[in-house]
Amino acid sequence: MTVYDLDLAKAVRYAGKWAYGRNPAWYDFDGLGGDCTNFISQCIFAAGAEMNYTKDVGWYYISLNDRAAAWTGVEYFYRFMVNNGGVGPFGREVPFGEIEAGDVVQLGDTYGFYHSLLVVDVADGRPYVAAHTYDAYYKPLNAYMFDRARVIRIRQARRW
Repeated sequence: MTVYDLDLAKAVRYAGKWAYGRNPAWYDFDGLGGDCTNFISQCIFAAGAEMNYTKDVGWYYISLNDRAAAWTGVEYFYRFMVNNGGVGPFGREVPFGEIEAGDVVQLGDTYGFYHSLLVVDVADGRPYVAAHTYDAYYKPLNAYMFDRARVIRIRQARRW
């Protein structure tokens, strides 16, 4: 397997293009629990990540009825990204103080994590994000209400 760098500038550009719209190539999950992680997966895919077609535990999207839980589910996305040793993107959790553009932030409360966002910029130490479900672009992260947050740094992927 070959490890390669993702082009996170492409992820940020994709987020800017589609933050307030829906790319017709992908299903809009707003009516099925939210589109936030689907949007983040699209951003990571736009950065050049290969899909991992491993049934049930991979990270892929073919259609509404043929996709991995990690493509659209907050917790599944996290588990795939921080544990993936195969094909596709992989990352690690980093301290909040190290947040950078291109990172994924997941917001949570005492019951778990429920929302995924893409950091599009950090200015004067303040992260700005893009998101779906409650569509936003260049929104200050501190405008959200949450009890806890985690940052996933996804900079590379693998391919055969």
